[in-house]
Amino acid sequence: MKRTHHNLIVWQEAIILVKDIYCITKNFPKEETFGLTSQIRRAAVSVPCNIAEGAARTSNKEMLQFLSVARGFLSELETQVIISKELGYLKENTELKHKIDTVFSLLGGLINSIRKKV
Repeated sequence: MKRTHHNLIVWQEAIILVKDIYCITKNFPKEETFGLTSQIRRAAVSVPCNIAEGAARTSNKEMLQFLSVARGFLSELETQVIISKELGYLKENTELKHKIDTVFSLLGGLINSIRKKV
């Protein structure tokens, strides 16, 4: 059974971002397994999870709350990617930056659209 959030482009793009993050963090140092690797993966996973949870709620107000949380996790993820680059764990990755920017823009658009209905 297809759920409402499956139709949201922002959720679909966030899932792709999670897969990319998992691939990229496979190459992080082993000593980061329970540190930055774990944090960056959790932040990435939290984005589509909060979008899905918001879509399952019964009111637009609740949906906005979860979309706001998703945007917070996306900002956290972006910061962790920057830290990873600064520590030398990641090279400059314009494709990853573009995907984060895309999800951020899509989230903003969805939030603005729902705000007009509230």
